[in-house]
Amino acid sequence: MIRDPESFNILLDTIERFVRERLIPREAEVADTDAIPADILQEMRGMGLFGLTIPEQYGGLGLTMEEEVLVSMTLCLASPVFRSIAGTNNGIGSQGIVIDGTEAQKKHYLPRLASGELIGSFALTEPGAGSDAGSLTTTARRDGDHYVLNGAKRYITNAPEADVFTVMARTDLKSKGAGGVSAFIVERDTPGLSVGKPDRKMGQRGSHTADVVFDNVRVAAANLIGGKEGVGFKTAMKVLDKARLNIAAVSVGAAQRLLDEALNYALERRQFGQPIAEFQLVQAMLADSQAELYAARSMTLEAARKRDSGAGITLEAACCKLFASEMVGRVADRAVQIHGGAGYMQEYAVERLYRDVRLFRLFEGTSQIQQLVIARNLIRSRR
Repeated sequence: MIRDPESFNILLDTIERFVRERLIPREAEVADTDAIPADILQEMRGMGLFGLTIPEQYGGLGLTMEEEVLVSMTLCLASPVFRSIAGTNNGIGSQGIVIDGTEAQKKHYLPRLASGELIGSFALTEPGAGSDAGSLTTTARRDGDHYVLNGAKRYITNAPEADVFTVMARTDLKSKGAGGVSAFIVERDTPGLSVGKPDRKMGQRGSHTADVVFDNVRVAAANLIGGKEGVGFKTAMKVLDKARLNIAAVSVGAAQRLLDEALNYALERRQFGQPIAEFQLVQAMLADSQAELYAARSMTLEAARKRDSGAGITLEAACCKLFASEMVGRVADRAVQIHGGAGYMQEYAVERLYRDVRLFRLFEGTSQIQQLVIARNLIRSRR
């Protein structure tokens, strides 16, 4: 649902120019330093990129889901790590508050998340609980007007930079399932909260993850999201439906960049007296990539429009995330293949992007988890 096509097209054109003129030229610098330059971050704040999806009454742009995925597709024509730093503020770092937070929580946190003053993070995964999120062991024990949190979280995106965490913890210690989990807003400077060293990853340099440890962290009861215990897992699932659709859009944007790089190289590289783009086997790889990219883009937009209509999209979000994340992996592999030996060299963008996009099949639920979600929804609907 694009509310004002003219205004939205101006926004999209501005982001596309920013990607082309400011982000892509700085990709190598980010990969070398493992950090996004401060001037780029400031420009992103000034453009409102940290508050794209936060409602307008709290200082954001209030984009619809369709508008959001189109922005993600455009932004991820550059290295996906640029989107990642702002993505948590627009997605899993703020959406728990947007969807289920109290009015007081929204007024206190959302304007600062929208401006980029605060960096948000989403702390769900644990050393022993990833796909099986219902088996969380981090606890939150009520103590007067506070809760005392103990436990550890793992692979938490933006943890080294985060100012505020949405934390899933078990408030009902007798419950072993998802029903005993609650969601909390925890500020970084709360005594007892510590962040580990940034993880060393296969790719995504410039986007950081780390462990987050809670050692008798006292959190005011007012920071229980929604003011109600036992619904944190439901909040997390609502957030993940939206996040999975966004990862599909990110995959589409990255696949478009990879295809552009492969096509440009195929037109420039000459063998046997002609551009390799003239060879039918190279054309087949380009054609397959375009067809799959078009399918992923179409299904992602269709699911976004369905969400904007108010319908549930758990099945559709899982389908989009599964297909698009697997698709971009295949496109990346073909792009490296088209580059030949050059594709294995770090001076070419496809080498870095090949490593970066491998993550998309893992986080926000692995491809295998998406298959389970899809199948269980099919079976449930038929019964």
